[in-house]
Amino acid sequence: MRITKLSVRDFRRYREFEVPLAPGLTIVHGPNEAGKTTIQRALELVLTRKATAGGAEIDGFRSWDATDDARPVIAIDFETDDDNGNGNGSGPKHGSVVKEFRGQKGTVRLEVDGQVITDPTLADQALAELTGIPTEAFFRSTASIRHHELADLDRDEAALRDRLQASISGADRGTSRAKKRLEKAIFELRTQGAKNPGRLKVAEEHVERERGFVEQGEQSLAQLERDRDTLSAAKDRRAEIDSHLVERRATLEKARQAERLAAERGAAQERFERYRTAVKVADELAKLHASHPSANPLPVLEQTVGRLRTLDTRIRELKAALAGEVEVQFEVPPPPTWRPLSRWAVALVVVGLLLAGITFALRFAGVVDLGDAPLMLGGAIAGIGFILAFVAWWLRRNDRMQTELRDVEIDRRLRGRSEMEEELKHCEADTEQQLTGIGLADLAAAEDVLAAEQEHVARIDRLKAQLEGLVGHEPADALPDLRDTAALEIEQKSHALEALGPIAREPRARERLEVEVRDLESALERARDDEANARARLEANAVDAEAVAAHAEALATWTEELAARQRQARVYERTLREIETAEQATMKTATRYLEQRMVADIARVTEGRYRRVEVDDRTFDIRVHAPERGDWVDVTQLSQGTLDLVYLVARIGLVRLVTGDRRPPLILDDPFVTFDDERARRALQLLRDVAKDFQVIYLTTSDRYDTAADAVVLLAGPTERDDAADTADAADGVGSVLDGVPVHG
Repeated sequence: MRITKLSVRDFRRYREFEVPLAPGLTIVHGPNEAGKTTIQRALELVLTRKATAGGAEIDGFRSWDATDDARPVIAIDFETDDDNGNGNGSGPKHGSVVKEFRGQKGTVRLEVDGQVITDPTLADQALAELTGIPTEAFFRSTASIRHHELADLDRDEAALRDRLQASISGADRGTSRAKKRLEKAIFELRTQGAKNPGRLKVAEEHVERERGFVEQGEQSLAQLERDRDTLSAAKDRRAEIDSHLVERRATLEKARQAERLAAERGAAQERFERYRTAVKVADELAKLHASHPSANPLPVLEQTVGRLRTLDTRIRELKAALAGEVEVQFEVPPPPTWRPLSRWAVALVVVGLLLAGITFALRFAGVVDLGDAPLMLGGAIAGIGFILAFVAWWLRRNDRMQTELRDVEIDRRLRGRSEMEEELKHCEADTEQQLTGIGLADLAAAEDVLAAEQEHVARIDRLKAQLEGLVGHEPADALPDLRDTAALEIEQKSHALEALGPIAREPRARERLEVEVRDLESALERARDDEANARARLEANAVDAEAVAAHAEALATWTEELAARQRQARVYERTLREIETAEQATMKTATRYLEQRMVADIARVTEGRYRRVEVDDRTFDIRVHAPERGDWVDVTQLSQGTLDLVYLVARIGLVRLVTGDRRPPLILDDPFVTFDDERARRALQLLRDVAKDFQVIYLTTSDRYDTAADAVVLLAGPTERDDAADTADAADGVGSVLDGVPVHG
């Protein structure tokens, strides 16, 4: 895998940051606090950390000035060789990874050659397959190197050993998990602790205990037989009484069931009667709702009759007042001339608008196009109608003014009788209008219809109250089903009573059976006491035959268990020894490979000063042959620069070995910081050769390696200052000066 671009958002000091990377050697340099370690950490997280990871560490990666809901987002673009193992690859695959670290809500998007993976677990598995790096700890013990962590070769020892075994043996996994399981199984078998004993000790203790039980039980079997005979007789008598009691209880239960069924049938009968009556009431109520004495609602009738009563009273009063008086007649004015004119105006407007609307509708529907003539004709007719309407309005206004003048004159001349006659006319006209509205001839007929309607509504209300008292708020359409259900329940209960037989027809069967059951229960209690006494005498014996047989069977079982556990322990221990032997052989092959790779690289960088290297098969401790001493020396006794060099080439060799045909990027955090210029130059040339196979990302504060790089990324240092402290520093300046002046006595 070769990373072509790294992008981060809301990560440490970067709100947004993007770094292009070369496929070979990329030098990233900048001053302290420029973000070099941030870049290395971002690459470690995006390649190995699950997007759903949470905790204080992930929260600590957030930018200080980020919003509350902001979380670190890391993305890379990469390319990887599409190689089938025969060197016939079809070219590089391009891909990208975007991880947003939000705890359980974190997301990932891995796209490789058009295929997209969003499941966090599957995405990390795919990345591990692309890079050959299974875990973050393994990455930091091999390909991601900080200058103060060069010696941490065993950060993830189990994964390192498994990868070494897989690389050398061709297997798909190592033996560390199997070893742990075997060691745990052997511990669980062999441990001798009193609190949590192993399975072997448990089996041995059980064998000894069961053997003692068997020996003690065999001595008590003779006495056991006599006690068992006595107990057997007591059991027989108790069983006989118990059987008779069970029979009587069953019969008593039938009697109780008969009483319960009779009560339920009575309740069903009561429900049936209620629902049957309710059905009749509901039918009658429906008929009443469907037929009314009047077509007018009761409130309308009541209001109209009340108005008629008032008018009738007033008419009688007016007629009584006018009795014997001379009727005054007035000339009725001719009908107004504006009314026919207004009718013609309305007719012309309607005709004109209708003609224009029909013409427009036919044109819009596409049926026929009559042209603009009908529209113009309709508009002209409507216009004439509007003109006539205006003239009618003007005439009406003049008529109203004349009528008002005439009314004033009449009012001035006639008062009293004319007012009563006019009021009488209005009352009679109103009475006629009210009667016409309800379709009746006179007040008496209205009174009769009102009384009939009130009685009808009262009947409906009474039936509603009766229905609610019978069934509450049950829907009327459900009443027939409820009635039929109650009838069916009556029939079912009757059949159930008949199925119970004669006991259901006996009046006081339950009382008689309860007495018999109580007597039998007393007898059973006495029989149980006799049996308990016999059992107590039997249990006074040390052991019975069944217990002896059980202990004998347990002894055989635990003896077999002990033999099986012993065989299991031998098999586990033998298997563990074989695995350790195979693992030692594998690690020996791995360390020899490392030695071969390291010898050439160390000799190259040190110009032949160290030409022999040994790597311990178990601990990965490294020794070199020192020419001054003529002997092997542990690298921890050498200078820091030489020590860093040895561990750097060891790391590079490990990466070549454990990743096989995979090519993870090598991320180096200034491992040459302790090298002199000449060694640094040779070591950089070594990295350039390594960069032919692996992408190398070198982080440093120096620019002395820039000329050898395929690409250089310059990082600017922080520029912010704490200006708020200037005032306090000025205030403390006098004291600081005085503190620096020597004081003489």
